[in-house]
Amino acid sequence: MAVTVGITGGIGSGKSTVCKVFRFLGVPVFEADSVAKHLTNTNPVIRKGLIELFGSDIYTENGTLDRKKLAGYIFNNDIQLQKVNELIHPVVRAEFLAWAKEQTAPYVIHEAAILFESGFYKMMDYTLLVSAPEKERIARVMKRDKVTEQQVIERIKKQWPDSEKRKLATAEIKNSDSDLILPGIIKIDKQLREDGKIW
Repeated sequence: MAVTVGITGGIGSGKSTVCKVFRFLGVPVFEADSVAKHLTNTNPVIRKGLIELFGSDIYTENGTLDRKKLAGYIFNNDIQLQKVNELIHPVVRAEFLAWAKEQTAPYVIHEAAILFESGFYKMMDYTLLVSAPEKERIARVMKRDKVTEQQVIERIKKQWPDSEKRKLATAEIKNSDSDLILPGIIKIDKQLREDGKIW
C-alpha cells in the first residue's frame, strides 16, 4: 500500500485548500468528512444504528439523513456524539483502507477534521497540521458559512487546539494570510516522492 499522510486542521485553517494543491500535484485525496456524509445515507449498518439511537425520523422522507436534526441531538451531548462516532468511524476506516490499496501513487492523503481526536492518525505513516491564526480562521468561516463570530467560536471550542495537534503532527503547514503555502507543500511532495518519508 502507498505511504499514507493524514491532513487535518481546525475549522477555517484552509486544509481543503492545501488538499487541492496536493490534488493538482497528482496526489489522490480521500476526504473522510465527505465520505462519512455519503455513508450516513447509503450504509445499512450506519442507517440502522442512527435510527436505533434517534428514531426513524432522523431520516427525511426521501431517505437522506436530517443533518440539522442530528446536529441538534449531538452538539452539546458528548455521550450521543461518541455513540455516533463509534458507529461511523469504523466504516470510514474500512473505506479508506480499501481505497488506499487501489491507489498507485507514491503516497495518498487522508483529509479529516478530527484526525487526531478520532485516533485515526495512528494508522497514518505521517500527519500534517494546517494552521492559521484564530482571528483569520473566524473571519474565513464567517464569510464562507454566513455565520456570526460567536457561532464560529463555539465550533472552534469543540475542536482540539493547534497546540495539542502539534504534539502529534509530523509537520505543519502555516496558512495565514501572510504565509505562502506552496513552497512547504512542494517540499513535502518532493520528499515523499523521492524518499517515501517526511523529514
